[in-house]
Amino acid sequence: MATRIVLIRAVNVGGAKLPMAELREVATGLGASEVSTYIASGNLLCTPPGDPAEFDRALEKAIQERYGFFREVISRSDTDLEAALAAHPFDIVEPKYSYVYALTGTPATTAVNEFATKDFGADVFEVIDDNLHIRYDAGAGTSKLTAPVIAKGLGVQGTGRNLRTVQKLIELARA
Repeated sequence: MATRIVLIRAVNVGGAKLPMAELREVATGLGASEVSTYIASGNLLCTPPGDPAEFDRALEKAIQERYGFFREVISRSDTDLEAALAAHPFDIVEPKYSYVYALTGTPATTAVNEFATKDFGADVFEVIDDNLHIRYDAGAGTSKLTAPVIAKGLGVQGTGRNLRTVQKLIELARA
Protein backbone atom coordinates (compact mmCIF):
# COMPACT_ATOMS: atom_id res chain seq x y z
CA MET A 1 0.00 0.00 0.00
CA ALA A 2 1.28 3.44 -0.93
CA THR A 3 1.43 6.56 1.18
CA ARG A 4 -1.79 8.57 1.15
CA ILE A 5 -2.09 12.31 1.59
CA VAL A 6 -4.99 12.78 3.98
CA LEU A 7 -6.62 16.20 4.07
CA ILE A 8 -8.90 17.06 6.97
CA ARG A 9 -11.35 19.91 6.44
CA ALA A 10 -11.34 22.98 8.67
CA VAL A 11 -9.24 22.01 11.65
CA ASN A 12 -7.38 24.41 13.91
CA VAL A 13 -9.73 27.18 12.80
CA GLY A 14 -13.01 28.31 14.33
CA GLY A 15 -12.56 26.39 17.57
CA ALA A 16 -11.99 22.96 15.97
CA LYS A 17 -8.66 22.28 17.67
CA LEU A 18 -6.86 19.15 16.49
CA PRO A 19 -3.25 18.93 17.68
CA MET A 20 -1.11 17.27 15.03
CA ALA A 21 0.70 15.04 17.56
CA GLU A 22 -2.68 13.69 18.68
CA LEU A 23 -3.79 13.26 15.05
CA ARG A 24 -0.72 11.09 14.48
CA GLU A 25 -1.67 9.02 17.56
CA VAL A 26 -5.24 8.59 16.31
CA ALA A 27 -4.05 7.49 12.85
CA THR A 28 -1.57 5.06 14.35
CA GLY A 29 -4.29 3.70 16.62
CA LEU A 30 -6.39 2.99 13.52
CA GLY A 31 -3.55 0.89 12.12
CA ALA A 32 -1.85 3.40 9.84
CA SER A 33 1.91 3.21 9.45
CA GLU A 34 4.56 5.70 8.33
CA VAL A 35 2.47 8.45 9.94
CA SER A 36 3.50 12.10 9.77
CA THR A 37 1.85 15.50 9.57
CA TYR A 38 2.69 18.71 7.76
CA ILE A 39 1.84 22.09 9.29
CA ALA A 40 -1.12 22.39 11.65
CA SER A 41 -3.88 22.57 9.06
CA GLY A 42 -5.00 18.95 8.87
CA ASN A 43 -2.41 17.42 6.55
CA LEU A 44 -1.63 13.81 7.41
CA LEU A 45 0.61 11.45 5.48
CA CYS A 46 0.34 7.75 6.17
CA THR A 47 0.00 4.27 4.81
CA PRO A 48 -3.51 3.17 5.75
CA PRO A 49 -4.25 -0.42 6.75
CA GLY A 50 -6.27 -1.55 3.75
CA ASP A 51 -8.86 0.41 1.81
CA PRO A 52 -8.09 4.17 1.93
CA ALA A 53 -11.79 5.14 1.82
CA GLU A 54 -12.52 2.93 4.83
CA PHE A 55 -9.58 4.49 6.69
CA ASP A 56 -10.88 7.99 5.85
CA ARG A 57 -14.33 7.15 7.32
CA ALA A 58 -12.74 5.55 10.41
CA LEU A 59 -10.59 8.65 10.93
CA GLU A 60 -13.66 10.91 10.64
CA LYS A 61 -15.41 8.83 13.27
CA ALA A 62 -12.38 8.74 15.58
CA ILE A 63 -11.95 12.53 15.37
CA GLN A 64 -15.63 13.08 16.11
CA GLU A 65 -15.56 10.71 19.09
CA ARG A 66 -12.36 12.15 20.55
CA TYR A 67 -12.87 15.87 19.86
CA GLY A 68 -16.63 16.27 19.56
CA PHE A 69 -16.75 17.75 16.07
CA PHE A 70 -17.16 16.19 12.64
CA ARG A 71 -14.75 17.00 9.84
CA GLU A 72 -14.57 15.42 6.41
CA VAL A 73 -11.44 13.46 5.62
CA ILE A 74 -10.39 13.37 1.98
CA SER A 75 -7.36 11.39 0.89
CA ARG A 76 -5.47 11.33 -2.35
CA SER A 77 -2.41 9.56 -3.68
CA ASP A 78 0.65 11.54 -4.67
CA THR A 79 -0.17 10.83 -8.33
CA ASP A 80 -3.75 12.09 -7.82
CA LEU A 81 -2.43 15.39 -6.48
CA GLU A 82 0.26 15.57 -9.14
CA ALA A 83 -2.45 15.19 -11.81
CA ALA A 84 -4.50 17.91 -10.10
CA LEU A 85 -1.51 20.25 -10.19
CA ALA A 86 -0.95 19.48 -13.88
CA ALA A 87 -4.63 20.15 -14.60
CA HIS A 88 -4.68 23.51 -12.80
CA PRO A 89 -6.33 25.67 -15.46
CA PHE A 90 -5.17 29.12 -14.41
CA ASP A 91 -1.98 31.09 -14.78
CA ILE A 92 -0.21 31.06 -11.45
CA VAL A 93 0.34 34.70 -10.59
CA GLU A 94 1.05 33.99 -6.92
CA PRO A 95 1.20 30.31 -5.80
CA LYS A 96 -0.23 31.10 -2.37
CA TYR A 97 -3.40 32.42 -4.07
CA SER A 98 -3.89 29.38 -6.32
CA TYR A 99 -5.62 26.37 -4.75
CA VAL A 100 -6.58 22.79 -5.37
CA TYR A 101 -9.74 22.22 -3.38
CA ALA A 102 -10.19 18.45 -2.93
CA LEU A 103 -13.87 17.53 -2.96
CA THR A 104 -15.53 14.58 -1.22
CA GLY A 105 -16.91 13.51 -4.59
CA THR A 106 -17.54 14.66 -8.12
CA PRO A 107 -20.34 17.23 -8.09
CA ALA A 108 -23.37 16.83 -10.33
CA THR A 109 -23.02 18.52 -13.72
CA THR A 110 -26.11 20.65 -13.07
CA ALA A 111 -24.62 21.93 -9.80
CA VAL A 112 -21.30 22.71 -11.50
CA ASN A 113 -23.02 24.55 -14.34
CA GLU A 114 -25.18 26.59 -11.98
CA PHE A 115 -22.24 27.38 -9.70
CA ALA A 116 -20.22 28.55 -12.71
CA THR A 117 -22.75 31.34 -13.27
CA LYS A 118 -22.03 32.88 -9.87
CA ASP A 119 -19.94 36.02 -9.68
CA PHE A 120 -17.06 36.04 -7.22
CA GLY A 121 -15.39 39.17 -8.54
CA ALA A 122 -11.84 38.63 -9.73
CA ASP A 123 -11.63 35.15 -8.17
CA VAL A 124 -11.79 32.43 -10.82
CA PHE A 125 -12.59 28.75 -10.41
CA GLU A 126 -13.19 25.56 -12.34
CA VAL A 127 -14.30 22.08 -11.33
CA ILE A 128 -12.19 19.31 -12.82
CA ASP A 129 -13.34 15.83 -11.76
CA ASP A 130 -13.35 15.75 -7.93
CA ASN A 131 -11.30 18.91 -7.49
CA LEU A 132 -12.20 22.57 -7.54
CA HIS A 133 -9.39 24.74 -8.85
CA ILE A 134 -9.34 28.32 -7.60
CA ARG A 135 -7.21 31.36 -8.23
CA TYR A 136 -8.02 33.97 -5.64
CA ASP A 137 -7.33 37.54 -6.64
CA ALA A 138 -6.33 38.75 -3.17
CA GLY A 139 -6.20 35.55 -1.11
CA ALA A 140 -8.71 33.14 0.35
CA GLY A 141 -9.25 35.21 3.49
CA THR A 142 -10.95 38.07 1.67
CA SER A 143 -12.92 36.06 -0.89
CA LYS A 144 -16.66 35.45 -1.05
CA LEU A 145 -15.79 32.03 -2.49
CA THR A 146 -15.83 30.41 0.94
CA ALA A 147 -16.12 26.79 2.10
CA PRO A 148 -19.84 27.10 2.99
CA VAL A 149 -20.60 28.75 -0.37
CA ILE A 150 -18.68 26.03 -2.22
CA ALA A 151 -20.37 23.20 -0.31
CA LYS A 152 -23.84 24.66 -0.86
CA GLY A 153 -23.22 25.49 -4.49
CA LEU A 154 -21.60 22.21 -5.53
CA GLY A 155 -23.45 19.91 -3.16
CA VAL A 156 -20.24 18.36 -1.84
CA GLN A 157 -17.80 19.32 0.88
CA GLY A 158 -14.14 19.85 0.31
CA THR A 159 -10.94 21.31 1.63
CA GLY A 160 -8.43 23.53 -0.10
CA ARG A 161 -4.67 23.74 -0.09
CA ASN A 162 -2.59 26.27 -1.95
CA LEU A 163 -0.30 25.00 -4.69
CA ARG A 164 2.83 25.36 -2.55
CA THR A 165 1.32 23.13 0.11
CA VAL A 166 0.09 20.61 -2.47
CA GLN A 167 3.58 20.41 -4.00
CA LYS A 168 5.16 19.97 -0.57
CA LEU A 169 2.70 17.21 0.35
CA ILE A 170 3.56 15.36 -2.86
CA GLU A 171 7.27 15.67 -2.07
CA LEU A 172 6.77 14.41 1.49
CA ALA A 173 4.66 11.47 0.29
CA ARG A 174 7.46 10.44 -2.06
CA ALA A 175 10.30 10.91 0.43
